[in-house]
Amino acid sequence: MTLLGIDTSTPAASACVLMEGGEAFEATPPAERLARPPAHASELMPAVAGVMTSAGVTWSDLTAIAVGVGPGTFTGLRIGIATARALAAASELPLRRVSSLAALAAGIPSRHRLPLIDARRGEVFAALFEAEEQIWPPFAASPEELVARLREGGFSPLAAGDGSLRFRGMLEQAGVQVESDESEAHVVRALHVCRLAAGALDEPPGAVLPEYLREPDAKPQQ
Repeated sequence: MTLLGIDTSTPAASACVLMEGGEAFEATPPAERLARPPAHASELMPAVAGVMTSAGVTWSDLTAIAVGVGPGTFTGLRIGIATARALAAASELPLRRVSSLAALAAGIPSRHRLPLIDARRGEVFAALFEAEEQIWPPFAASPEELVARLREGGFSPLAAGDGSLRFRGMLEQAGVQVESDESEAHVVRALHVCRLAAGALDEPPGAVLPEYLREPDAKPQQ
């Protein structure tokens, strides 16, 4: 099984080819990329081309394309999923959907993991994992609501993701440990998208949609 994986749920786009034997070819930006405006339209396809070339594979060598479906930024998810759907349709490949929060959690070096993606509007997208088990499904909340929920459940997880960077001070003041600013654990790595997708179902491209969790900021004019 050879998979191409991509994720655009945060400002940092990532891509990876995971080979049958487990060898991976990644294009993963540093954590500092999360602080700059997204540029998925100009960065994603060069990243895909780069990992395909490095892996020495063509589209006919792939088993499926895996894509992070969010939650995350609206524009980023639209670009990433539209790209994955177009590539899959053109190459007659199935898609495999992966939660971007689950992929982020997979890179957090702790048994109790709290992946946090910046949801704007003063909120984060969050989930809670213990080892490989998802304790809380994805939800949107303010940092205050998140901290209250952690205290109520008695959880002391390690947090990572651009949401944890944005609200580091508030989280740490409440006793939540956050990975260091330069840690790669803050980036949703396409390698983890691929690894999670290895156990996912094949789907037709048109069936894979973004998981926004909330309504978009911009609404059509009446």
